[in-house]
Amino acid sequence: MLASRRGPGRPRDQRERGKTNARAGFDVVLLDLDGTLADTRLDLVGSTNHVRRNFGLSPLAAREVTGLVGHGARVLVERALGVERKELHDEGVRRFLEHYTEHCLDHTRPYAGMAEMIDSAAPLGVRFAVITNKPEALSRRILAGLDLLQGLVDVVGGDTFPERKPHPRGVEHLLTRCGAERSQALLVGDSAVDVATGRAARIAMCGVLWGFDPEGLLANPPELLARDAAELGRIIRDGAA
Repeated sequence: MLASRRGPGRPRDQRERGKTNARAGFDVVLLDLDGTLADTRLDLVGSTNHVRRNFGLSPLAAREVTGLVGHGARVLVERALGVERKELHDEGVRRFLEHYTEHCLDHTRPYAGMAEMIDSAAPLGVRFAVITNKPEALSRRILAGLDLLQGLVDVVGGDTFPERKPHPRGVEHLLTRCGAERSQALLVGDSAVDVATGRAARIAMCGVLWGFDPEGLLANPPELLARDAAELGRIIRDGAA
């Protein structure tokens, strides 16, 4: 059985933590998964290169693979194999998902301070959810393995609805699920896709600089930026002002 990533003695459910009289600036925080909440880089690289080796191709460097992440498993595999190998794409996606399902927790860990940040914000009434373009079942598998799933209101994956980020459908679902207004919500992510999602959904967006593509994020930066989990926690507590 996979060992807990949260450390000994950590609370396991937001309901176990009593609320204080203080209120946070944001009531609902929607977290991207890859490159934001969890460092999934090595396992994505491993499964992507597993597919390439299956088809007699040389492996890609880690930076090359992470540059392909953000639009879901199919787009990742299609980009990794190239448009000239279109006939291999369907089988490539199948092999990727098969391998990644088995190995998605080999090296994946929460980014430093993120689990603690969620725990510390919960007594202020903040509710957290994940919105990602990774398949929902895989996302839940990873979050459960990292001991993070029970702290979330919901998880929206790339296959939960016909539309995926940057379409606002997932954000709108989560706002309805939480009974929250747009002004109460913050989207947190590491990529240009997340910035576009926040703008499409008309909610505040905070970019994180520890993710897969800080250069792409800063090319068209959101209104808020966090350099680490502690700074993100302060933004959540204080609001956009």
